[in-house]
Amino acid sequence: MTRIGAVHAVLPPYRYEQYEITEALARLTPSPAGQERRGPSRVPGPDVLARMHAASGVRTRHLALPLESYARLTGFGEANDRFIEQAQVLGGEAVGGALEAAGIAPDEVDLVISTSVTGVAAPSVEARLAGRLGLRPDVKRLPLFGLGCAGGAAGLARLHDYLDARPRAVAVLLSVELCSLTLQRDDTSAANAVAGSLFGDGAAAVVAVGREREAAGPEVVAARSRLYPDTEGLLGWDIGAGGFRIVLGGELPRLVRRHVGPEIEDFLAGHGLKPRDVTGWVCHPGGPRVLEAVREALDLPARALEASWRSLAEVGNLSSASVLHILHDVLSGERPLSGSPGLVMAMGPGFCSETVLLRW
Repeated sequence: MTRIGAVHAVLPPYRYEQYEITEALARLTPSPAGQERRGPSRVPGPDVLARMHAASGVRTRHLALPLESYARLTGFGEANDRFIEQAQVLGGEAVGGALEAAGIAPDEVDLVISTSVTGVAAPSVEARLAGRLGLRPDVKRLPLFGLGCAGGAAGLARLHDYLDARPRAVAVLLSVELCSLTLQRDDTSAANAVAGSLFGDGAAAVVAVGREREAAGPEVVAARSRLYPDTEGLLGWDIGAGGFRIVLGGELPRLVRRHVGPEIEDFLAGHGLKPRDVTGWVCHPGGPRVLEAVREALDLPARALEASWRSLAEVGNLSSASVLHILHDVLSGERPLSGSPGLVMAMGPGFCSETVLLRW
């Protein structure tokens, strides 16, 4: 079995209370033309916006730049330059911290997978970091884009695919998501307003090893990926001259109840388990409605998703990095009983789900 050696989570230094971000976004986003004709797809007024942000479950968030800097970003090119710059800072800290915590030298790493959906870099982020971190020139690299919030769970699954056939190998997963740099000041849609209430910035790295190497963390038992038909237009980006414009369908909680709940039950049943057997839930905090949909679909007690609710409150939705931050928190706290099952799960564009079964 693949075993997790360490998880290291990193946040940018600029931390803000939710109300500070709400006020800044209200100033940055223009009011829709013709307020009296504003339809359901238009952004709400300042008072309603404040209530939306207050109901998001988010108390604080970390941003890649000081809050006042976002008004000075001139377009997609400049925002993406800041992404490349800050992704290297946070990504280097995440990978270096994970390797140190796992007691593994950089030149022992055989594969690096990197995932992000909030910026574009070629050479990719892990290629820019390789020499600085001391990785070997022949290290294998696999940059992933387009998985969105599912990228952290999917990346962990792909680590397992690689290491399951290479019992002496070492692999690293890096997630860097700087959601604030996708800010669309001219997008007055309700979807953009919802995204503005939820998403934060952060990075995380996982070091994992094959079964013939020692590691302190849980085992990866199995993984499953699933695409749900006729849902492609419900979640993702519309990418244009202004950068990344959010696509966020209101049907997502319903889809979680309809598809993701039965999918997870079926996945667990294949390993002789039921949802009530899982002692460590690492669920992507897509927002209050999504977390409630997961809990209801699987008939979980409220405390089962406590780590996800806490992460949402403290740092917001970090896209692909969220499940890795939550996994770090679970590993750092009072761990479940040895031998008991854990589950990492996330949803993303496609519409898709990614699920990873752990054994503590």
